[in-house]
Amino acid sequence: MANIGYARVSTAGQSLEVQLSALRGCDKLFKEVDSGAKAERIELNIMLDYVRQGDTITVTKLCRLARNTKHLLEVVEYLDKKGVSLVVLNLGIDTRSPTGRLMLTMIGAVATFERQLLLERQAEGIVLAKQKGKYKGRKPTARAKQAQVKYLLAGGMSKSQIAKELSISLSSVYRINKD
Repeated sequence: MANIGYARVSTAGQSLEVQLSALRGCDKLFKEVDSGAKAERIELNIMLDYVRQGDTITVTKLCRLARNTKHLLEVVEYLDKKGVSLVVLNLGIDTRSPTGRLMLTMIGAVATFERQLLLERQAEGIVLAKQKGKYKGRKPTARAKQAQVKYLLAGGMSKSQIAKELSISLSSVYRINKD
């Protein structure tokens, strides 16, 4: 039964020192310098694979562990299946206790509720804008114009002229040309 620490900063310009200091009692530390928005964080995945039943993962803040509520709940569910608990220092959450489990669940529920309210307000706003004739929908992306770009390139038109003609960026034309 080991206490495993996980520390993460988003950029190389940030320091892990504050987190490492708070996690110094841990038996093993996993450190990562990587954006939470990226699809895969290697050290997080290694740590999740490393932990065994009875272990505890300690983080300084939830935002260091998970990208969003959905990701947090997926991580916690995975840890539950492995018999691993989670401690979040700044919130005083410890999933080994019923109170800690309740707090984590409530934080997740509140975040989900807020997201649903936001989507509901957005949908209402779109309906109102459509009624007023102000909602045109999302502008087509350069990818939507991919066939036109390829056709114009094959016809010998210059990349800069295509960008101007289709109202897309020159870099989009180059990207489509690579495909």
